[in-house]
Amino acid sequence: MENRGGARPLRLLLLLALLPRLRAQDLSVEECCDKGVEWANKNRICASLPLISESRECSMTQVQCCRSQLEKQSCSDGVEFANAREECDSHIAKNSTCEAEYFKTCCYCCLLGKAAQVQGQSCEPNPKIGYQCGIVFRTCCGKGQGGIDMSISDYAPKKEPVEISKEELDQEDPYLHDGCRGGGPCSQQCRDTGSSYVCSCFVGYQLQPDGITCEDINECITGTHNCGIGQTCVNTLGSFRCQRDTSCGTGYELTDDSRCKDIDECETGTHNCPPDFICQNTPGSFRCRPKLQCMSGFIQDALGNCIDINECLSTNMPCPAGQICINTDGSFTCQRVSPSCGRGYHLNEDGTRCVDVDECSSPNQPCGEGHICINAPGNYRCECKAGYTFDVISRTCIDINECRRYPGRLCAHKCENTPGSYYCTCTMGFKLSADGRSCEDLNECESNPCSQECANVYGSYQCYCRRGFQLSDIDGISCEDIDECALPTGGHICSFRCINVPGSFQCTCPSTGYRLAPNARNCQDIDECVAESHNCSFNETCFNIQGGFRCLSLECPENYRKSGDTRCERLPCNENKECQSLPLRITYYHLSFPTNIQVPTDIFRMGPSNAVPGDKIQLSIISGNQEGFFTTKKVNNHSGLVVMQRQITEPRDLLLTIQMRLSRHGTVNTFIAKLFIFVSAQL
Repeated sequence: MENRGGARPLRLLLLLALLPRLRAQDLSVEECCDKGVEWANKNRICASLPLISESRECSMTQVQCCRSQLEKQSCSDGVEFANAREECDSHIAKNSTCEAEYFKTCCYCCLLGKAAQVQGQSCEPNPKIGYQCGIVFRTCCGKGQGGIDMSISDYAPKKEPVEISKEELDQEDPYLHDGCRGGGPCSQQCRDTGSSYVCSCFVGYQLQPDGITCEDINECITGTHNCGIGQTCVNTLGSFRCQRDTSCGTGYELTDDSRCKDIDECETGTHNCPPDFICQNTPGSFRCRPKLQCMSGFIQDALGNCIDINECLSTNMPCPAGQICINTDGSFTCQRVSPSCGRGYHLNEDGTRCVDVDECSSPNQPCGEGHICINAPGNYRCECKAGYTFDVISRTCIDINECRRYPGRLCAHKCENTPGSYYCTCTMGFKLSADGRSCEDLNECESNPCSQECANVYGSYQCYCRRGFQLSDIDGISCEDIDECALPTGGHICSFRCINVPGSFQCTCPSTGYRLAPNARNCQDIDECVAESHNCSFNETCFNIQGGFRCLSLECPENYRKSGDTRCERLPCNENKECQSLPLRITYYHLSFPTNIQVPTDIFRMGPSNAVPGDKIQLSIISGNQEGFFTTKKVNNHSGLVVMQRQITEPRDLLLTIQMRLSRHGTVNTFIAKLFIFVSAQL
């Protein structure tokens, strides 16, 4: 229930304005009002209110006071519900009466006041929410603030009818001294601030410069309307309406809300249907439906008369072929027609029309041998077959030898005559084309005549072999394997060993210590030390050689200590002269090379780590050279070489002990280098 701009407060103000006039005319006005209030408190309804006087003013007062009291009761219930439940929707859904709307208004306004109090906002409401809502808003907001006790007892329902005098009523009225009571000086809405008052206007109005008078807002001029295209804004008091610019058209009328509504001509009686017709409304028009219904085979005209339908004139051909249609009243009949056929014709199976007799389909061939029969409408004729010609002497059809008559023009290669025709053939290596005359090359490779690869050529084919095979000199078709390992260059194909396979070859390496290189020809040494495939103990060091590995362990002799992975240093000798003759340092080296390397070859250089002018060295092999493979050579005063002077032809392990005597500043010191030489087989 919507009340724009606070209409209910305006109704109460009008009643308050009426009461003084009633007091002047009728002394029982208060009694009339009390009876209305008493009835509202007792029955909670004003629909069946018993009037206590025939006076028009008394009846109006009694009804209005009853309604006002119901509003107060509903408003008070809404305030109590809001305070108790903190919500309104569960009660509002019960009904949609005016009292329920009062309940909803006061319940919502009370919740707004409580929310304003909780949020610390002012308890002075916005004037736009209405006068009555503002009172409830201030009451519920003020109850939550300490020291403020605002009452809305005017809206509380009276549980029992109590007789109250006028003086007591004036004392209990909280709005007795309200400057806005009765509307105050404002033309529409008034709010008392205590020291003054503030006027406001309903929605759709605006306050004038005098602060009292309200004037209608012309939404059509200010542009605050929402009329769409094709509509014109029409201003009304406090609002506006949208009106269509164009008419709705025949059969429609414009409603107050600018919509086009269909006119029911049958209901309004604006149709022109004859008495024997029934009016049936349609959107934008109407239809006259005759009361009399025609039987099957008849159609109804505009005047409602039943007229026979001539089915024979329809395009659906009601009768089958060979029959004629005869119209009857409400139906039709079909009558058979039997035509008469001439020579060379006969009736069809239905007997409806004459069809040609096919004399050529007769088993008694009307034409002789070598002829063909050609049917014609009502007759036939005999002609020689294709490939035959008529002989005027024998009066028969004889064969034509096309190969002799058209030599070289019928077939590309060979022509063979047949009775009534001919056929063409091709020489070897060709096949007959789709036209039966030309010859095209035959792709012999499709029948796989070769053992491996086939290349088609014009009129023949050529066989080829894949890599690693060669064509047989015997049949020219088979392919024989080439033994790459037996070729003059076969010994250089693989670094170790070559194995022939059909069409190719494979290189292999020794079973241990080597693996085939990515080029599939060379052999690569396997570093067992890196791959951790050796069996050296924890105290031993793995040393890789060609095709294998060695497990080495460094143990320093007595009076020496280990100063690195491959070095032993002599301990201090003190006064021990025998100790002083021992070498200062023993260093271990590991060398690996294949057998049969070119000689002479320098394999080891030895000298002091830091050369000093005046140094002199003497290099000698003191052990391990029993077979004389190695010798020493002096390069300069501080450097010497170990040279291999004889080839080592077999794999073996050698240990050379090289001694270097260094003379520096009149002192001679000895250094030992132990060379572990591992000679492996050359692939």
